[in-house]
Amino acid sequence: MAFDGIVTKKIINELKNDLIGGKIEQIFQNDKNTVLFKIYANSSHFSLNICIDAHNCRINLTNHPKANPLVAPNFCMLLRKHLVGGRILKIETFGLERLVKFDISTVNEFNELENKTLIIELMGKHSNIILLNSKNIIIDALRHITASDEHYRDILPSRLYVFPNSEKKEFTSINSFSNFYSEIEKQIDNIDNDNNIEALAKSISNTYTGFCLSFVKYSIEKCNIKKINSQNIEILYNYFNNILSSNNLKFENLYKNNKLSDFVLTIYEDNPNNEDCKKYILNDFIDNFYFKRETIETFTNYRNSILKMILDLLKKYNSRLLSINSKLQECSKMDEYKLYGELIISNLYKLTNTHTDYIELENYYDNNNLIKVPLDKKYSPNQNAQRYFKKYNKLKNALQIVSIQKRETEQELDYIQSIVYELETSSTLEEIQDIFEEISENIIFKNSLKTKKKEKRKISKKKKKEKNYSPLHFKIDDFDLYVGRNNKENDWLTFTFANKSDIWFHTKDIHGSHVILKCGDSDVSDDVLVKCAKIAAEHSKAKQSSNVPVDYCRVKFVKKPIGSKPGMVIFTNNKTIYVNPLNN
Repeated sequence: MAFDGIVTKKIINELKNDLIGGKIEQIFQNDKNTVLFKIYANSSHFSLNICIDAHNCRINLTNHPKANPLVAPNFCMLLRKHLVGGRILKIETFGLERLVKFDISTVNEFNELENKTLIIELMGKHSNIILLNSKNIIIDALRHITASDEHYRDILPSRLYVFPNSEKKEFTSINSFSNFYSEIEKQIDNIDNDNNIEALAKSISNTYTGFCLSFVKYSIEKCNIKKINSQNIEILYNYFNNILSSNNLKFENLYKNNKLSDFVLTIYEDNPNNEDCKKYILNDFIDNFYFKRETIETFTNYRNSILKMILDLLKKYNSRLLSINSKLQECSKMDEYKLYGELIISNLYKLTNTHTDYIELENYYDNNNLIKVPLDKKYSPNQNAQRYFKKYNKLKNALQIVSIQKRETEQELDYIQSIVYELETSSTLEEIQDIFEEISENIIFKNSLKTKKKEKRKISKKKKKEKNYSPLHFKIDDFDLYVGRNNKENDWLTFTFANKSDIWFHTKDIHGSHVILKCGDSDVSDDVLVKCAKIAAEHSKAKQSSNVPVDYCRVKFVKKPIGSKPGMVIFTNNKTIYVNPLNN
């Protein structure tokens, strides 16, 4: 259910009694779409959140304020100039329009009382926050709109504010069912299928303001309407009126594919005494719903943007590895070139200086069997031999360089794949931020990451020093088990947090977390070791496999090579356990 006219009206009804008469103490603009008002009213402090994001437009009290920018945007400064210290005189809505009007009494620079009006238009991509003076002249708006954009009005400073118009009918002005039915009767007559509930929902939503399509569909389902006729439509009409007149309302979450997708407004049918209804139940729900959805959206977008960058880099390194392997394949012929050169030189006394495509010589490395040696007929046999020796030496030198390049590329690929694993298993913004800080410090990502200002670098370095790691914690019998969530936390867990006598676990040749069993010199039973190994397998890329090898050893046998990437270690004196993480 979108934040439609019904929700807007109900939310504002909750705000009126407490916010009217309240004093605006502070104003913040958290981002380009969100403005937050700190209001003191009736001996309480309130945070009024106004968001005009196309997908999440709303107005509500919030307990989840966002971080504020260091420098306030221009529109925020303008609101502070005109509204801070002002008192809210009136809050009103207009029928079921998604439009809210705040009348605010302020003191101007001449110490005179002056009324200002704050208009909040919650209309999807056309949402806006507009400040008016006492003559309805626009002082400024968060979004400037010209008449050519919306065809009928300007939202620009110094222009007269005009309310948005709509061709839809106002439901609250309908006095009877017959009037309601007459407006949609023609559309219903055009519906061929009597059971076309989707068409009925669209006709109501397109005819009347305040009703979003998802709410109408849910209402039809709630009223158990299976067939389109006047009797059933009257039931639906009465349900709409009950929603509008009732104060005993609640929101219900809607799920799609087991994921939170939407919400809908309904009536407490099993609670006539309204015992479970809190004073701000609608505001509380809206606040929590959108906070959760925005958090999920922010997390998903942030992770996907970093993941795309990492996967592009992974593709680049895979191409580099293919090129290196191709070069190594060419280097495998160097001994053959050396043999050709030696055989030609050793048989020069037998050869004429005739230019030919090939010669057959006895291979003294293979029982003097004849071997065909290709020649470039543009050159003499001696010159061909020198060319073969030159190719041999060139490939011999290339082999040394390319072998080093392959080893380094494979290490880089292994590290990049570990970052991909971390991103795929991350679940919070904090974890994504930790991963971003890790790759920001690595030279292989320098061309993929945007250059940051020196000030931000200093801040990030400061945060790095003050970083408090919080690995996952499990209780295994009487022992504590800790699991790292990313490469840097893995290093901290193994080389800073763990004692030399603790036991270290990691899946064998598979990307996964470092796991530390805090046991000291205590004896550890095989049963505990298996449980720890299973947890290590569950926090690895092989968590869906049925037979996972897990290496373990004392921490003192785990070493970190100088210059190695975060999370990369070598270890000795290890043993291996095979476990099934799918078997609980």
